[in-house]
Amino acid sequence: MPPFHILRVEAAQALARFVADERGATAIEYAMIASGVSVAIAGVVWHTGESLKTLFYEKLKITP
Repeated sequence: MPPFHILRVEAAQALARFVADERGATAIEYAMIASGVSVAIAGVVWHTGESLKTLFYEKLKITP
């Protein structure tokens, strides 16, 4: 077999393995889930902080 043919076959096999590999897609999916959960947690903490600020600090102000 000519060397070019062997190189072409090996390149085709490497490309097929690369296309079939889904490990990167799984990592991206987990990253998207983690970012969504972190945004939800940040929203809850932000809202709770505002509510606590109103409950404890803004009602203690005495206006003349």
